[in-house]
This record gives sequence, structure tokens and C-alpha cells, in this order.
Amino acid sequence: MLSETRDVARAIDALRRGWAIAIAAPGETALTLLPIETADAERLARFDPVGQAHILLSFGRAETLRIVNQRAAAEPDQPVSIRREAWTDFAAATALADPQLDLATPMKGPFRGIDSPAPLAAAAALRLARVAGLLPAFFAGGTGAEVTITPAAIDAHEDANRLAIVARAKLPVAGAEQSEIVAFRTPDAAGEHVALVIGQPDGRPPLVRLHSECLTGDVLGSLKCDCGPQLHAAIHAISHANWGILLYLRQEGRGIGLVNKLRAYALQDQGFDTVDANTRLGFAIDARDFGVAGRMLSLLGQRQIRLLTNNPAKVAGLEATGITVVERVAHHLPPNPHNERYLATKRDRTGHQL
Repeated sequence: MLSETRDVARAIDALRRGWAIAIAAPGETALTLLPIETADAERLARFDPVGQAHILLSFGRAETLRIVNQRAAAEPDQPVSIRREAWTDFAAATALADPQLDLATPMKGPFRGIDSPAPLAAAAALRLARVAGLLPAFFAGGTGAEVTITPAAIDAHEDANRLAIVARAKLPVAGAEQSEIVAFRTPDAAGEHVALVIGQPDGRPPLVRLHSECLTGDVLGSLKCDCGPQLHAAIHAISHANWGILLYLRQEGRGIGLVNKLRAYALQDQGFDTVDANTRLGFAIDARDFGVAGRMLSLLGQRQIRLLTNNPAKVAGLEATGITVVERVAHHLPPNPHNERYLATKRDRTGHQL
């Protein structure tokens, strides 16, 4: 499996460079894929010289485009295959893939959904696009793959059980001078998760905050979200409790990555809320993996915690990993004029509670 997960890293690199890859699922013919976001017309011509490769999008994106599909109801990140028509050149496929272009690009049609020749591989392709930080949109069914991988290898690449502690050191921070930082990583995935252990264990379950990385809020002070204030308030709350842990998870944009989060911001500027922006891009409403947090807590020797959150999904996600949440502690901060709608969306559409 180690060599297979290394092949996933090669596949991610290939996709980001605009090269074709293949995914081979059990019982299916291998599906060769060209990423629409990073490829170009010349590469498409080599990949599909006869113009027969279909287009692979997520259900959320296909629903936005009003493309008929057999599924009456589906998850936003499930695959939809679309027959390629004579007018579906590379520019047209780019417009299909990127919702930022919807207002500027009149859609030709009609488009027709078709049965996928490899549905398991197609679903895996959309997962891999998210891991690579790319739009979940491909030409599918051409030739010239740089590497062939399996859906199981993609799952193993994201397996939280592969996470290990790799370094730790004392780190006094503003509001919590008696702190230690602990770094975690897996053998293959890029980016390290970190924990800030504040104070010393005192026999009580620690107060724990799961904080997903937010460059715009944590570093640049964005007012569009409440992430920066939440981060600093959590550190002070844990310090006030005398003992606890802040988990800083490298899952930007609820797991869709920085670039796709900025695309979601652009859609919000067009009037969509954060939920609709994510689904129009072709992603799940929340693509984070809270199994990572469960593994980090287990490695730190903490199986019972008090969780500082307004999000019941975090409680459920941690408990699914075997962590017992003995208490949910509300984490409320006042809104500002720029994030009022964002906070209302979290309350009304994703179940956040006080």
C-alpha cells in the first residue's frame, strides 16, 4: 500500500500540472482523466483526438447547470457524466467547470447526462480533485495517463490512522504562556496538523477546540468570517480553564482548500451564501475529516474531552472516532457587519447552536 499512496502523491502532482491520470476501480475499466482546470486545448487534443471523451462534473455543479440526471437526490460531490457535444471545446468545458464564469459566459446546450462507464472511479476522481485543491471537473475517457491509481489508494492517502507525532516544543503564546506545540503528519500527505497544549493535565477532561486553518481570517484579519477572533478567544478560554488543547487542522475552507475557498468568496460576492457557493463549485457543504482530530487526541492520550464548539457535527465526528465528548461548551462571538450573513447561514443551514 505504501507504493500505492506514493502513486497518489504522483497523481496529485500530475493533476496540478494539467496531466492525465487514470483511476482503476475493481470490476471497472480504468478511467483516464484530464483535469479541466489545469489542462489546455492542446493537451485536450492529445488526450481525446476524436472528441469522444465525456465530461465529469459533480452533482452539485450539474444541478446548478440544470443538466438532467437520473438521481432525484444526491450528495453535491457525487459524479455526473455529460456527453461531449460538437460545440464542447476546451473553452466551453472550462465554463462548465468554473461557476465564477457563469455570469459572463452564456451556456450553449442542450447538455445530456449519460451513464458513467466507471462510476466508482468517477466518484474517486472527485475526491482526488478536492485533495489536490482543484475544481472537481474532468474530461474522462481519453488516453495518455501519467500514473494509474485505485480508489483504495486515495482513501489510504487520507487515512487519519497514518498520522504520527513528529516534533514538539514549548511555545509561549499571547494569552497562554505555558503552552507546548505538537506537530503531526502522515508519510505522504502534504501539510502538518498541529496541537497547542495549554497548561498541564489535572485529572479533568481537557477543554478542546478544533480550529480549521483559515489564512484569510487567522493571518490577514478577514472580517468575512469569525475564524481569527474564534482562534484567539479559544486560546484564552482554554488558558482560563487551566488545561486544554487547541487542534489546528490543515483543512482550509472546510476541507476544499485555499484557492477553492477564494472561489467561494467570489460566488458570495455574486449573492450566494457559503453553503450554495460550495455546492455550486461542486463540493460537499463540509468536506472536513474530523477523524484527523480524533487521531491527534488519541496520540496525545486524551479520550474524554470537553469540546468548545457550536457545531454538533464536530461532536458527532469526534465520537465516531471513539473520543467521548463529556460536555459541549458554547463558543460565541459577536458578529460584525461583514460576517452577519455568514454566521446566520451557519446557524440556519448547517445546524450551529449556542
